[in-house]
Amino acid sequence: MSSSTVITNIATLVTNDPSLGDGSPLGLIQDAAVVIDGDRVVWTGESGKAPATDNQVDAAGRAVLPGFVDSHSHLVFAGDRTQEFNARMSGRSYSAGGIRTTVAATRAATDAELEENLTRYLAEALRQGTTTFETKSGYGLTVEDESRALRIAARHTDEVTYLGAHIVSPDLADDPAAYVALVTGEMLDACAPHARWIDVFCEKGAFDGDQARAILTAGKAKGLHPRIHANQLSYGPGVRLAVELDAASADHCTHLTDADVDALAQGATVATLLPGAEFSTRAQWPDARRLLDAGVTVALSTDCNPGSSFTSSVPFCIALAVRDMGMTPDEAVWSATAGGAAALRRTDVGRLTPGARADLTLLDAPSHVHLAYRPGVPLVAGVWRAGERVV
Repeated sequence: MSSSTVITNIATLVTNDPSLGDGSPLGLIQDAAVVIDGDRVVWTGESGKAPATDNQVDAAGRAVLPGFVDSHSHLVFAGDRTQEFNARMSGRSYSAGGIRTTVAATRAATDAELEENLTRYLAEALRQGTTTFETKSGYGLTVEDESRALRIAARHTDEVTYLGAHIVSPDLADDPAAYVALVTGEMLDACAPHARWIDVFCEKGAFDGDQARAILTAGKAKGLHPRIHANQLSYGPGVRLAVELDAASADHCTHLTDADVDALAQGATVATLLPGAEFSTRAQWPDARRLLDAGVTVALSTDCNPGSSFTSSVPFCIALAVRDMGMTPDEAVWSATAGGAAALRRTDVGRLTPGARADLTLLDAPSHVHLAYRPGVPLVAGVWRAGERVV
């Protein structure tokens, strides 16, 4: 039998429900309480009106918000790329080619080594308030290595993405058409049972628009839903292809034409922005303000990977988005919670309303604004996932 818990004396509660509290997109309630029963939120409101429960937690005048929903990461890998990062910070530009270094290390690793790595980064993310995460394959690029990556990932999350189309495998570098045939054929057959999503890196040096369409269409036929790495390093067809195929998200969205922005505004595809990548590659920042002003749904995610964004910290990405991408603190927090949920087409996470999964982050601060106001400071004081306190 489940027990109920009330968290009282919350200075600021972020519900992400405009019908609650102040009527803003964050649905802020001051001097608030939230009641958890089992793995669900069953009540939110003013602290003085909270119903009786089995247990009580005093938030002591601190803020509570939904657990972060990190909708884009690459956590099944081995090795790191310290030397590449060092060289880039010393003047060399970023390209997609460094992925091959990680592919070699990942192929050489045992299942146990890959899973140990994955769980270490998941624990790191959890300590920083991430309660839902998506992760991809993409560092194996063989039938066996891609399918084992997804099997390992599926033991730790429901949000698993098949990314056989990360780059053309080094084994078939001279025959991209043969690799696309593998990704859409034997590899897809082996990987589809372990994944919910299919992704492709649509970019110069990776896969062009026609190849990306063929890969994502094949995935849809196998029951996988599309998401796309789009328009990161250059202008290209990725974003409009995402909208055309009803992809859940187009990720990166750094180089956008007006037509790209219009397509996103008129479709159901979320623009997932990944400021850790721009920070780590000294690249142009995505223009979040342009997207938000056009009415596009925006998510914020870490893109945690060993090459171009080796951070698992959503609070860090919130701070970057506010300082360098034109987002307000409220918008960045919404995008890292409800926005991430939208990018995964989830309604049970990213909000704190009755019926939602009880994923909560308690900050050692009176307001969610401190996530941007105090960058680099470990503000997460407690985390509940599915009703259990885990930090």
